[in-house]
Amino acid sequence: MELTFLGGARTVTGSRHLVDTGRARVLVDCGMFQGGPDETMRNRVPLGVDPATLDAVVLTHAHLDHCGLLPLLVREGFRGRIICTAATAELARLVLLDSARLQEEFAKRAARRGRRDPGRAAETEARDEKAFDEVVKLAAAGAEAPGGPDPEELLRAAGPIVELGLEEPLYTEDDAGATLPLLLTIPYGSEHEVAQGIHVTLVDAGHILGSSIVRMRLTAPGGGRDTIVVFSGDLGRPGTPILRDPTTMSEADVVLCESTYGGREHEAAEAAIAKLAEVVGEAARKKGVLLIPSFAIGRTQELVWELGRLVEAGRIPELPLYLDSPMAKAASDIYRAHPEAYDEETATLLRDHHAPLDYPGQHVVQNAQESERIARANPPYIIIASNGMLTGGRSVGHAERMLDDPKATILFVGYQGEGTLGGHLMRGAERARINGRDMPVRAAIRSLDGFSAHGDEPELLGWIGGFIKGRRPGDPGVPAKVYLVHGDPPAQEAMAPKVAALGLSVEVPAWHQTVPLG
Repeated sequence: MELTFLGGARTVTGSRHLVDTGRARVLVDCGMFQGGPDETMRNRVPLGVDPATLDAVVLTHAHLDHCGLLPLLVREGFRGRIICTAATAELARLVLLDSARLQEEFAKRAARRGRRDPGRAAETEARDEKAFDEVVKLAAAGAEAPGGPDPEELLRAAGPIVELGLEEPLYTEDDAGATLPLLLTIPYGSEHEVAQGIHVTLVDAGHILGSSIVRMRLTAPGGGRDTIVVFSGDLGRPGTPILRDPTTMSEADVVLCESTYGGREHEAAEAAIAKLAEVVGEAARKKGVLLIPSFAIGRTQELVWELGRLVEAGRIPELPLYLDSPMAKAASDIYRAHPEAYDEETATLLRDHHAPLDYPGQHVVQNAQESERIARANPPYIIIASNGMLTGGRSVGHAERMLDDPKATILFVGYQGEGTLGGHLMRGAERARINGRDMPVRAAIRSLDGFSAHGDEPELLGWIGGFIKGRRPGDPGVPAKVYLVHGDPPAQEAMAPKVAALGLSVEVPAWHQTVPLG
C-alpha cells in the first residue's frame, strides 16, 4: 500500500493525494495550484496518475485548491464517483462552473491580446515554456529524490505582477458540467466503502460549509490488521462564527495535516474585530475606498457577519457595502440552505429571525459592468471582492484602480501565498504591475489574520496532539507518521520540530514523493 503526494506538498495549493492499496486507487482531493505564474504552471504538469485507473475521489471541501482540477480529471478519463458532503457538492458545482467560465474568458482575452501584440504573445509563450520545463523538473526531483528542492524559491524570486489569461483553458464549462453527475454525497459520521477495501468516514473540519476531515480505513486482504489514514483537509478555527469547531480525532496509523499557518499564531478574535472596526472608521474619516479582497466561500460570509454585528453595535458607520462577487452571493444562499452545519450561536440567531449573513443595505454586484460602475460611486464605501490573494477575479480590477490612491485602503484578511500580488503587497512592495500597467503603491495596506479560516500553529498542534494525548509512541492508535502538507516550507520547517516534540515522527514530503502505508 502506497501514498503519493501529487499536490499540496511544500506549497499551500493544489492538494491531491493518491492512495493505492494494490486492489484499489482513491484520490483525496484534486485541487488547482494557485498563486503566481510559476505556481499555476504546475496545473499543466501531467496529473501523476491515469484518471481511468482511479476507483473514486474523496473531496474534503469545495475551495478551488482542493477541487479545481476535477473537470480535468474527468476529461482525461475518470468515471468513478466523487465522495463528499451535500453542502460541498452544492458549493463545488458553483466553484467548478465559475472556474471553467473564467478560464474560457481569460483564454479568449489572451487570444485577442496576441492578435493585437504578437511580439508580446511570443515572449509570453517562451516564458511559459521555460516555466513548464522548471515545474516538470521539480516534479521529477520529488519523485526520484525525496527532500529535493524548495519549489517556493521560484515564487519568491518573482515580482508583484498579475497577468491574466495567458494560457489555454485547463477545461471548459462542458467539462465541468460532465463532472457534476459524478458527485455522490454522504453524511458526516457514516462509514462508506468507496472502493474495494477502502472505507471512508467524513467528519466536520469547521473550515467552510461542508468541509471534512477524512478517516480512511484500509482493510488488509486475508483479514490482517486494518490501516487507518486521517487526512485533515483544511482545519478551521475553534470558536469562529457560523460553523462548528473542527472535530477532534484520536486514532490513526498515518496522519496528513495541513500546515498553512505553521510558525504563526493568529491574533485574538476580539482584537481582530477591533482592528476591523478601526480600519473601517479610518476609511470613513479619509473619505476613501476600502477594498477587502476575500475568497467567495467562507471568508466573505464571516466578514459580512462581523460587519453587520459592528453596525448593529454602533462601532462602525453604516458605509455602503458592495459585495462584488456573484459567486459569494450564490455561496451565501447555499450557506442559508444548510443551517444543520451552523454552530449554536448562529442557530440561535436564526431561531430569533435574525439574518446573520446580511449587511444592512448591501449592494450585490451582478455583472462586470456593474463592477466597473462602482468606481463612480461617492466614497467612502467598502468593496468585498474575490479573490483573496489578488491573483484573479474582480478584486484585481479594483486594486488596479486603487493602488496609487493615497486615500484608498486594501485590507487583507487571510493567507497571502508566495508569489501572489497580495503576498508582495503584504511584504511592502512599493510598485506593482497589473495587466501590463506599472504603478506605485500609495494606498494603505493593512492586514488581519484573526479572520483566517485556517487554524494557527497552536490550534493545529492541539488537533495533532489529540492522537497521542495520554499515550506514548507505539501505543495503539498513536500515528507512526505525521506528514505535513498544504504549507509553505518556512511554515513547515517551523512546525515540524513542535510535532516531533509531541512524541510523533514527522516528515515534510516532496511533490510527487511516494511513501509506504502500513
